[in-house]
Amino acid sequence: MKTLIIGGGLSGLALAERLEAQGQDYHVLEARDRFGGRIMTEQLDGSYFDLGPAWFWPGQPRIEKLTARLGLKRFSQFATGELTYEDARGPVQRGLGFASMEGSWRLEGGLSRLTDALQDRLPQARKQVNAQVTGLEQTGNGIRATLSDGSAVKADRVVLAMPPRLAAGLVFSPALPTAALQAMTSVATWMAGQAKAVAVYERAFWREAGLSGDAISRRGPMIEIHDASPAEGGPYALFGFIGVPPKARADEQALREAIEAQLMRLFGKDAAAPRALFIKDWAFDPLTATLADAEPQYSHPAYGLPLALENLWEGRLILAGTEVAKGFGGYIEGALEAAETALERLEAKEHAYRKARDRRTYGRNLKEKCKGQSDDPPTR
Repeated sequence: MKTLIIGGGLSGLALAERLEAQGQDYHVLEARDRFGGRIMTEQLDGSYFDLGPAWFWPGQPRIEKLTARLGLKRFSQFATGELTYEDARGPVQRGLGFASMEGSWRLEGGLSRLTDALQDRLPQARKQVNAQVTGLEQTGNGIRATLSDGSAVKADRVVLAMPPRLAAGLVFSPALPTAALQAMTSVATWMAGQAKAVAVYERAFWREAGLSGDAISRRGPMIEIHDASPAEGGPYALFGFIGVPPKARADEQALREAIEAQLMRLFGKDAAAPRALFIKDWAFDPLTATLADAEPQYSHPAYGLPLALENLWEGRLILAGTEVAKGFGGYIEGALEAAETALERLEAKEHAYRKARDRRTYGRNLKEKCKGQSDDPPTR
């Protein structure tokens, strides 16, 4: 049976890698011009800086096992030194808190090393970028996916390895139940309303001053900052979550100037001229966010697969983004959990199909046997 995976982020690639190892028939379609989805890493002078997810934690077994199996190296988030605090109107203060990411891990070379390693294990013929799916249609016992260029791909079952809100924007034939579409649109897309910035410097001057690089600000535009430097050597970096709403950050030049001014307030004149200032505004990325995701999330949503999204199209349409993971939804670990669950559902469906096929085969054989016996001349 052929499985079509729509979405080449971590969930889709992890699932594809497992199917490849099992010798299964599958194909991965990714709408972007790169694999990785919300995992995005910029490079400067041999150093790597994450503009999507950046951390994972102890107690997350899937990412720990996968990175070890792929031969990737992790390192601890730098957290030595004082925290910097900026009040909405008051002066900058030191030592009022602790490094909030202390104890977390990062990946040497950035998290794109993970998705790159996975997609490198897939044959070229089984993966495709610049392939945006616009609709899915049931055709007898299969599913036909229509792409934006008018081409089509046929499969026996489809895994939507993408945010549910984006999945709701596809044209389904026959249409999904209203409850299913409502459930899709109600699931907030993790980090879709966020914008992130990384300022790169020749020196880690904040460390020289006894600072961890962690900062909390009530003034902004960045509300939370962390050291984003490589495991060893430079160039060094500070990473910030931008807290102003999307409409207020639409002018990127003004945003850049505000970020640089804030870095100077927090860390002094050495922060005035970064070698590079990378900004990624996920709220304006149409392959991540919808209008419903315009506001950043200030608390972690309660994720998991809604009941209305189970057994779609008799179990041949499966959702598998991090948002449907029950245990670690929203995290890197959740993306792997969702891929693992999708694989279990595919295997269960295939097992049921084989049992039904075996029953049909047995029935036909028995019928033929009985027919043959009835045609024999009677014995005397």
